[in-house]
Amino acid sequence: QVQLVESGGGLVQAGGSLRLSCATSGRTFSTSLMGWFRQAPGLAREFVAAITRSGLSTDYPDSVKGRFTISRDNAKSTLFLQMNSLKPEDTAVYYCAAAFTTPYMSRNPDSYNYWGQGTQVTVSS
Repeated sequence: QVQLVESGGGLVQAGGSLRLSCATSGRTFSTSLMGWFRQAPGLAREFVAAITRSGLSTDYPDSVKGRFTISRDNAKSTLFLQMNSLKPEDTAVYYCAAAFTTPYMSRNPDSYNYWGQGTQVTVSS
Protein backbone atom coordinates (compact mmCIF):
# COMPACT_ATOMS: atom_id res chain seq x y z
CA GLN A 1 0.00 0.00 0.00
CA VAL A 2 1.13 3.51 -0.79
CA GLN A 3 0.07 6.67 1.00
CA LEU A 4 0.20 10.07 -0.67
CA VAL A 5 -0.46 13.26 1.26
CA GLU A 6 -0.62 16.63 -0.49
CA SER A 7 -0.05 19.97 1.18
CA GLY A 8 0.61 23.58 0.25
CA GLY A 9 -2.71 24.56 -1.29
CA GLY A 10 -4.50 27.76 -0.40
CA LEU A 11 -5.88 31.06 -1.62
CA VAL A 12 -3.68 33.29 -3.76
CA GLN A 13 -4.23 36.29 -6.00
CA ALA A 14 -3.83 36.04 -9.75
CA GLY A 15 -0.16 36.32 -10.66
CA GLY A 16 0.95 34.77 -7.40
CA SER A 17 2.73 31.52 -6.65
CA LEU A 18 2.20 28.38 -4.62
CA ARG A 19 4.30 25.30 -4.03
CA LEU A 20 2.53 22.00 -3.54
CA SER A 21 4.15 19.03 -1.85
CA CYS A 22 3.22 15.36 -1.89
CA ALA A 23 4.72 13.21 0.84
CA THR A 24 4.72 9.50 0.08
CA SER A 25 5.22 6.35 2.12
CA GLY A 26 4.71 2.63 1.89
CA ARG A 27 6.71 1.76 -1.20
CA THR A 28 10.01 2.79 -2.74
CA PHE A 29 9.34 6.27 -4.10
CA SER A 30 12.13 6.15 -6.64
CA THR A 31 10.47 3.25 -8.48
CA SER A 32 7.32 5.22 -9.28
CA LEU A 33 6.44 7.58 -12.06
CA MET A 34 4.67 10.53 -10.50
CA GLY A 35 2.08 12.99 -11.70
CA TRP A 36 -0.09 15.92 -10.71
CA PHE A 37 -3.71 16.26 -11.78
CA ARG A 38 -6.42 18.75 -10.95
CA GLN A 39 -10.18 18.78 -10.93
CA ALA A 40 -12.48 21.77 -10.91
CA PRO A 41 -16.16 21.44 -9.94
CA GLY A 42 -18.21 19.83 -12.69
CA LEU A 43 -15.18 19.06 -14.83
CA ALA A 44 -13.14 15.96 -15.54
CA ARG A 45 -9.81 15.35 -13.85
CA GLU A 46 -7.12 17.15 -15.86
CA PHE A 47 -3.45 16.27 -16.32
CA VAL A 48 -1.06 18.93 -14.99
CA ALA A 49 2.43 17.42 -14.93
CA ALA A 50 4.39 14.18 -14.87
CA ILE A 51 7.95 13.23 -14.00
CA THR A 52 10.07 10.15 -14.57
CA ARG A 53 11.55 8.00 -11.81
CA SER A 54 14.93 9.73 -12.08
CA GLY A 55 13.41 13.19 -12.30
CA LEU A 56 15.32 13.91 -15.49
CA SER A 57 12.28 14.12 -17.78
CA THR A 58 9.01 15.97 -17.31
CA ASP A 59 5.80 16.55 -19.25
CA TYR A 60 3.25 19.38 -19.15
CA PRO A 61 0.15 20.35 -21.09
CA ASP A 62 0.21 23.68 -22.90
CA SER A 63 -2.12 25.20 -20.30
CA VAL A 64 0.59 25.18 -17.61
CA LYS A 65 3.85 24.88 -19.57
CA GLY A 66 6.27 27.63 -18.61
CA ARG A 67 4.36 28.42 -15.40
CA PHE A 68 4.41 25.12 -13.47
CA THR A 69 7.42 22.98 -12.58
CA ILE A 70 7.27 19.43 -11.28
CA SER A 71 10.20 18.03 -9.32
CA ARG A 72 10.96 15.23 -6.90
CA ASP A 73 13.32 14.45 -4.05
CA ASN A 74 13.79 10.69 -4.03
CA ALA A 75 15.83 10.83 -0.82
CA LYS A 76 12.86 12.40 0.97
CA SER A 77 10.15 10.52 -0.96
CA THR A 78 8.49 13.80 -1.84
CA LEU A 79 7.01 15.26 -5.00
CA PHE A 80 6.65 18.99 -5.65
CA LEU A 81 4.73 21.29 -7.95
CA GLN A 82 5.90 24.89 -8.17
CA MET A 83 3.12 27.02 -9.62
CA ASN A 84 3.91 30.56 -10.78
CA SER A 85 1.87 33.21 -12.57
CA LEU A 86 -1.31 31.61 -11.32
CA LYS A 87 -4.58 32.36 -13.08
CA PRO A 88 -8.19 32.08 -11.86
CA GLU A 89 -8.65 29.15 -14.25
CA ASP A 90 -6.03 27.23 -12.25
CA THR A 91 -8.53 27.00 -9.39
CA ALA A 92 -9.14 23.33 -8.62
CA VAL A 93 -8.40 20.50 -6.24
CA TYR A 94 -4.89 19.27 -7.00
CA TYR A 95 -3.99 15.59 -6.66
CA CYS A 96 -0.68 13.79 -6.76
CA ALA A 97 -0.56 10.29 -8.16
CA ALA A 98 1.92 7.41 -8.34
CA ALA A 99 2.32 4.90 -11.14
CA PHE A 100 4.26 1.68 -10.58
CA THR A 101 3.03 -0.44 -13.49
CA THR A 102 3.57 1.80 -16.51
CA PRO A 103 7.02 2.19 -18.07
CA TYR A 104 6.51 5.70 -19.44
CA MET A 105 5.15 9.04 -18.31
CA SER A 106 1.44 9.20 -18.87
CA ARG A 107 -1.23 11.89 -19.11
CA ASN A 108 -3.96 9.30 -18.55
CA PRO A 109 -5.28 9.11 -14.96
CA ASP A 110 -5.97 5.40 -15.48
CA SER A 111 -2.21 4.78 -15.65
CA TYR A 112 -1.77 5.78 -12.00
CA ASN A 113 -2.20 3.25 -9.21
CA TYR A 114 -2.36 5.47 -6.12
CA TRP A 115 -3.79 8.91 -5.40
CA GLY A 116 -3.64 11.47 -2.64
CA GLN A 117 -6.69 13.06 -1.07
CA GLY A 118 -6.18 16.40 -2.84
CA THR A 119 -5.44 19.96 -1.81
CA GLN A 120 -7.52 22.99 -2.78
CA VAL A 121 -5.96 25.77 -4.80
CA THR A 122 -8.03 28.91 -5.26
CA VAL A 123 -6.83 31.80 -7.40
CA SER A 124 -8.73 35.06 -7.06
CA SER A 125 -8.90 37.65 -9.81
